Amino acid sequence: MRRKRIADNDNPDRWVVSYADFITLLFALFTTLYAISVVDAEKLGRFMSSLNAALGTETARQQGAMIPELARPVQLSDRIEYELRGVVGSFSKEITVRRDERGVIVSLGASSLFASGSVEIKESSLKVLAELSLILKGVPNKVLIEGHTDSMPVRSSRYRSNWEISALRAVSVLRVFVERFGLPPERFIVAGYGEYKPLRENSTPEGRARNRRVDIVILTEREAKML
Repeated sequence: MRRKRIADNDNPDRWVVSYADFITLLFALFTTLYAISVVDAEKLGRFMSSLNAALGTETARQQGAMIPELARPVQLSDRIEYELRGVVGSFSKEITVRRDERGVIVSLGASSLFASGSVEIKESSLKVLAELSLILKGVPNKVLIEGHTDSMPVRSSRYRSNWEISALRAVSVLRVFVERFGLPPERFIVAGYGEYKPLRENSTPEGRARNRRVDIVILTEREAKML
């Protein structure tokens, strides 16, 4: 028996078992760290309530203590803006995200959505609209779709003014969201502003290109009540 025990201890392959245990522990550690890093505050709150109810103890909030990372509520507009920037970053540079007092705005350059002088959505632009629709489905906010043009006179005989073109382009985007991607139509408001709300001066080609756009405005609750 003693000779057999000595032989087992001298087995040169025993390190494999220890190495496998070490790798398993590392995997468990990083999995736990990842889970902690993406913790959902609402789910954590429900879990803490259930746990404390089962144990008959008070929550940290009832005892006057709070978890610092969860003490400040995350603004809805912050989350939306973060998600939108992640989406548009992989698409054309003509798509930008900004914010003003009305809410979070996605500006889509007209050339990324329409052929010159057209109000029909290009097939190549449907991918970005599909990505945007997924984000819009996840929030209850009202959405304002604004059409904008530059100040150049209309060259097409089909349309009488830039106002008409801007409104029809906004409606085209609306129809994609509602008819193709199933978003509820009652959430949307459409407006056409023509050349009357420019982002840049219309005196340069670059400025006119920036002004030809469709803005998708995810409205704050306060702003939506004012419309």
